[in-house]
Amino acid sequence: MSAPAPLFTIGYEQVSSSSVLETLSGAGVDLLVDVRAVAASRRAGFSKTLLAAGVSNIGIGYLHLRGLGTPAEGRQAARTGHFGELRRIYGAHLDTPTARAQMDELAALVAAGRRVCLLCYERHPEHCHRQMIADIICERVGVPVEHLAAAPL
Repeated sequence: MSAPAPLFTIGYEQVSSSSVLETLSGAGVDLLVDVRAVAASRRAGFSKTLLAAGVSNIGIGYLHLRGLGTPAEGRQAARTGHFGELRRIYGAHLDTPTARAQMDELAALVAAGRRVCLLCYERHPEHCHRQMIADIICERVGVPVEHLAAAPL
């Protein structure tokens, strides 16, 4: 029996959309899960509609789980480098009914064997809420996490 597929994560800070798409394809990802509260970006190719179209063009599905995004005060804490505060705020957010339901949805996708990749902005997962999501899912489902890094600009 083969080992379960890891749960992948990727951040798009300082990379192009083509580099992210290449990295996702190379890892064999079949579903990109956008965990941004606001799936809009000034970066070319990373707004929800363009990102969904871009991954679709290479045979990867797209799912936006807005309820797993970081609340505004958590995003502010991350921007100012207060990562402990980000973790505290986001931990409280994970207790909301919407976040719990979407975490269950994500866990079911991973448990079903989908090759899922979580996407958010921050390049380094330790500075991002997606690390907390990955830790929870990996513990619940029993899969490893693998942080992908697209080639920088």
